[in-house]
Amino acid sequence: MLDRFNRKINYLRVSITDRCNLRCEYCMPEDGVKLLRHSDILTFNEIIEIIRISVSFGIEKVRITGGEPLVRKNVVELVKMISQIPEIKDLGLTTNGVLLEKFAKPLKDAGLKRINISLDTLNVEKFAKITRGGNLLEVLKGIESAQKAGFSPIKINCVVEKDSQESDAKDVENFCAKNDLLVRFISKMNLKEGIFFPVEGGEGGKCGICNRLRLTSDGKIKPCLFSNLEFDVRKLGIEEAIKLAVENKPVSGNINNINEFHHLGG
Repeated sequence: MLDRFNRKINYLRVSITDRCNLRCEYCMPEDGVKLLRHSDILTFNEIIEIIRISVSFGIEKVRITGGEPLVRKNVVELVKMISQIPEIKDLGLTTNGVLLEKFAKPLKDAGLKRINISLDTLNVEKFAKITRGGNLLEVLKGIESAQKAGFSPIKINCVVEKDSQESDAKDVENFCAKNDLLVRFISKMNLKEGIFFPVEGGEGGKCGICNRLRLTSDGKIKPCLFSNLEFDVRKLGIEEAIKLAVENKPVSGNINNINEFHHLGG
């Protein structure tokens, strides 16, 4: 399906939870966030129905996000359900890697094709500070487990203050080069102030070629990360919400002052 600017919309990012087992400084405020009620979060059956209808509009790529998607109970079963939809040619997942040592092989066996893992520093103390208590070793074990499970390529998402020349970013870049990993550098963004940048090593942030819609964990389809526009599948119906999202997708993002990153999945 094409939007008003002749961009082919074939990619759906699906946030399956607003919960996370880390509290990264650039994603969550120090005093925490107000979580959704469990009854507000989409069920697996609702997610599958939305994806099934989305493929009839041309969606062929799905990425599972959060919060942290691996904290969602029975996430492996959801991956299996999505992988069995024939029209989905590319099924990925973005994770902070903390639980990946446990889940890498089951996810691969369930049909997950690609995985992105967050890693902003290789300094144990800095990692704990950025994530407010996270354990770097758990993430490194998760990366190793993903490799052993057969995921290739594995992409590493590295958030930077300004650019990839920062010392922590260079350390991550060298680590990726030595371990056959692909790295993408993501400059810190601000939804409320409309601050965003193209992803170095990826396609994110390049509005002219944006091909994605986002589904929030409580059932809103958003045509743009940096926009207040959202269309509720439960109130409007799935088909109408998708149509409105595509028809109203802006040429470029501006600001988003009604959502948070932990809710949208980035």
